[in-house]
Amino acid sequence: MLSPVNISMESLNLITLAPMLIPVVGALLIIIMDLFKSEQDKSLYVMISLLILGIDFMALLESAGVFAKDGTVMGVFDVMMIDGLAILSQFIIVVASMLFIPLALSKSRFSEYAYAEFFALFLFMIAGFQFMVSTDNLILVFVGLETASLALYTLIAMHNRDKSFEAAVKYFTMGALAAGFYSFGAMVFYALTGSVEINQIASVLSDNNYADIGFVLVGVVFMLASFGFKLSMVPFHTWTPDVYEGSSSALAGYMSIVPKIAAFVVAMRLFEFLIHSGVVWLEVVLYALVVITMTMANIWALVQQDVKRMLAYSSISHAGFVMAAILIGTTQANSALFFYWILFSVTNLGSFSMLWISRQKKLPSGQQSDHSFDKFSGLAKTSPLAASIMALFMLSLAGLPPFALFWGKMYMISAAVTGGYTVLALIMALNSAIAGYYYLKLIVYMFMKDPIIVHNADISAVNATNAIKTIVGVAVIGTIFAFLTVNSLLEFVTSFVYNSGY
Repeated sequence: MLSPVNISMESLNLITLAPMLIPVVGALLIIIMDLFKSEQDKSLYVMISLLILGIDFMALLESAGVFAKDGTVMGVFDVMMIDGLAILSQFIIVVASMLFIPLALSKSRFSEYAYAEFFALFLFMIAGFQFMVSTDNLILVFVGLETASLALYTLIAMHNRDKSFEAAVKYFTMGALAAGFYSFGAMVFYALTGSVEINQIASVLSDNNYADIGFVLVGVVFMLASFGFKLSMVPFHTWTPDVYEGSSSALAGYMSIVPKIAAFVVAMRLFEFLIHSGVVWLEVVLYALVVITMTMANIWALVQQDVKRMLAYSSISHAGFVMAAILIGTTQANSALFFYWILFSVTNLGSFSMLWISRQKKLPSGQQSDHSFDKFSGLAKTSPLAASIMALFMLSLAGLPPFALFWGKMYMISAAVTGGYTVLALIMALNSAIAGYYYLKLIVYMFMKDPIIVHNADISAVNATNAIKTIVGVAVIGTIFAFLTVNSLLEFVTSFVYNSGY
C-alpha cells in the first residue's frame, strides 16, 4: 500500500500562479454580478476590468521583486515559472490591456460592449496569454494558447457585423489548424525526449547530438507552422487582413500587440536552443521566413486602399522584423525584441484608436469601407488636430527620428550587425524605407488632398470621449517623448533578459 505524499503549500510556491488567477477571478466576478443584476451600464464593467488589471499589475511587481532577489523561480510542481521573459511579457500584456479597455467607452453604442460576457471573456483571454509566457511546459502553453484563442474568436464575432462573423470563422479555422500543428509538434518532441518541458527537451536532444535529426525536423516544421499562424508570418498570414478588417478597430489594434508578444516568448524559448546547437537548416528556414515576411507584407501594404488593411499588413511586416531577434539569438537581440515591441505597442495602439474614434455604426450609401484612404482626404482642413496625431503615429511606424519606433528599429538593426547578420540588417533597413511610402501615403491624403466625403465634416469626433482622448493622449506622449526614456527602458529590459539566461 502506497503511503500518502504530503505536499506543503510552501513547496507549491503559489506566487507563481497569482498573476493568472487574478483575471480569472475577475472574470467570474463579472459573470456572477451579471447573473444577479443584468443590464448594468458598460462603464461599470470597464471600471471593474481596470481594477482587476491594476491588481494583476501589482502582483507582477511582487513577482518581479521575487525574481530580482532569487532569480528564476519554479512553482506548482515546477510547471509555472517566474523568469525575466515571463515578467516582461506579462507587463506588456497587462499594460496594453489597461489601455485597451477604456476604448469601450465610445459615444456610439456598439453591441459587444453591452454584454458583461465581453469583459469576462477579455479577462479570460489575458489569463490565457499569461499562462503561455509563464511556463516552459508545452502542455500548459497549449492550454493557455487555446484559452486565449477561444475567447478571442468570440470577442471578434461579438462586433455583430457580417464581416465580423466571417472574420471569426476564418480565425477559428486557421487557429484550429495551428493548434493541430502545435499538438503534433509537441507529440514528436515528447516521443523523442520523454518530456514536455522545453529545457529538458533541449538537454536530451543535445546529449543525443541530434541522432534523430529527421524526427527533430518534423517536430520543428510543425512548430514553425503553428507559430507562423499565430505571428502572421508569410505564408501563414492569409487570415490577418480579413480578420483585422472584420474586427472592431480597437480589438484589431489589441490583436496586433498582445497575442504576438505571447507567441514571441514561446518561440524564443523553443527555437533558440535549436539554432545555437548547430541545426543549420532551422537557421536558414527562419532567415527566409523573416526576410519574406518583412518584404512581401510591405509590398502588399503598398497597394491597399483601406487604412485598416494597410495597418494589418504593416503589423505583419513588424512581426517579421521582430522575429529576426529570435534568429539572431543574442542577449542584445532578445532585449531588442521587448524594447521594440513596447515602443510598437504604444504607437500601433494609438493608430488603431484613431480609427476607432472615427468608426461609424452605419456606412453611408456609396461608401464601401469605413476606413478607406478617401475618407481621410483633406482631414487636415476639417480636423487639423486629428490629422496631426494620425500623421505622428504614421511617422513613428515608418521609423523616422526622433519618434518612438525609430529607436526600436535602430537597436534591432544594431543587434543584427553585432550578431554577424550584416546582410539581414541591410534588408531590414531597406524594408523600413519601403514601409515609409505607404505610411506617407496616408499623410498625403490628409494634408495634400481636398475632402471627398462631405457627409461627415468632422470624422474625428464620431466616438471621441474623454476616456478615449486620454488613451490617445498617452500614446501621443509616449510616441513623441520616447527618446527621453530610451536608456532607462533598455537597461530595464536587458536586466530581465540577461538574468534569465537569454
